[in-house]
Amino acid sequence: MFALARSAVADSVEFLSGAKAEGTVTAIRKAAKEFDIEVKIGTRTLVRTYTFDKVHAVTMKGKRFVLTPLPANPTGAGAAAKGTSVASETGLQTRDQVMRQIDQIGRTPPDWFEATPLNYPQSLDLTWPLKPPNKGWNNQKNIGQYLWDIINPNPSRWRSGIRLVHHEMTVHKQDPELLQRDMKSLGTMYFQLFQDYPRAAFWLLQAKVDKGDVNAVMLGECYWRMGNRQMGLDMLNSSRLPMQAIKLLGDMGETDRAIRLADAFAKGRQPHEAYLLAGDACRAAGRLPQAIAYYQKVLDAPDARNQEYTARYSGRATDSMEAIRLIHRANVAQVADGTYRASSIGYNGNLEVEVKVAGHRVTSVTVTQHREKQFYAALSDTPAKILKKQSIQGIDATSRATITSQAIVNATAKALAKGAP
Repeated sequence: MFALARSAVADSVEFLSGAKAEGTVTAIRKAAKEFDIEVKIGTRTLVRTYTFDKVHAVTMKGKRFVLTPLPANPTGAGAAAKGTSVASETGLQTRDQVMRQIDQIGRTPPDWFEATPLNYPQSLDLTWPLKPPNKGWNNQKNIGQYLWDIINPNPSRWRSGIRLVHHEMTVHKQDPELLQRDMKSLGTMYFQLFQDYPRAAFWLLQAKVDKGDVNAVMLGECYWRMGNRQMGLDMLNSSRLPMQAIKLLGDMGETDRAIRLADAFAKGRQPHEAYLLAGDACRAAGRLPQAIAYYQKVLDAPDARNQEYTARYSGRATDSMEAIRLIHRANVAQVADGTYRASSIGYNGNLEVEVKVAGHRVTSVTVTQHREKQFYAALSDTPAKILKKQSIQGIDATSRATITSQAIVNATAKALAKGAP
């Protein structure tokens, strides 16, 4: 195994997929068999954690250490057969490698698929029309409403939800319009619930999603998360970008472009959301005074017709400003042992967290109460990131889950600050 060392020159990582990354190895945890490396993505410097079993070799200070022997097929096909992606956000996968992974993984079902029963209420209307009848909300009849109300908030049902939409594609195989909707729904579920980017991209491509489509941002993020930054940016090369593109541009380090797009949207009917996303992009880039200025713009924007909408966005902006101002007090190194609770405004209302600290380390972050009904994966993913980093800074939002992720980060900051002197 390699020794604890840091190099003044660029270190490098060779992944089992054949991709490579350069940066600086900043920490090695032999007991956990993982290490951190700083990599530069666009204008941002991020820290990525890799386990030894995902890496073929590491070169540090000019010395190369083999961690895991290459498999018989070093191109990633072995991982594809298991339904996993071995790439990272470093942008070092070629276009051919990305498309090959999408094709290989997307054409195969997940390893749990066959063992998952096709289980749904018999009252569901399997014709699933594009527009449900105007007879009120009924999540026991309309599949879209069933997915929203029953599947999304319940991780134990995610697999059966995927199985149901796959079944719907067989029901609609003679109806191109419904089939395209099914494919987009399937891609969205693989993306949001499982962060299964190869399968999400496969079904979005089958649905013929292209630039200008509202789902193009999702496809672009799949490309980026799978390891090709330029492919992600290419999907954002459109004059008809939806507001969701602001978050992705910010995540990819394209902060100035994210701000320009937010400013353009702010001139329309949704200034609160646009300014909030601009603040989030600045915050992710470490431009904290600018982030606070944009959050203040959320508070200063004219009231929308929907007062509840205005109140939620204003509350989120206030929470984010408070979390930024609490950064130093929320440093776990100075937080006394104990259990702390706080809340912040999420996508669908108040979200509460419980944070436990022992020996100046965060030992658990738990979302104890929430009303979220989408982007549900963030509820476990974001606490795990905080736990790993032992910090509220530099936490990447779960895919398309900025609001929920930020609410967890903001509430955690408030909670930790309660234990600071």
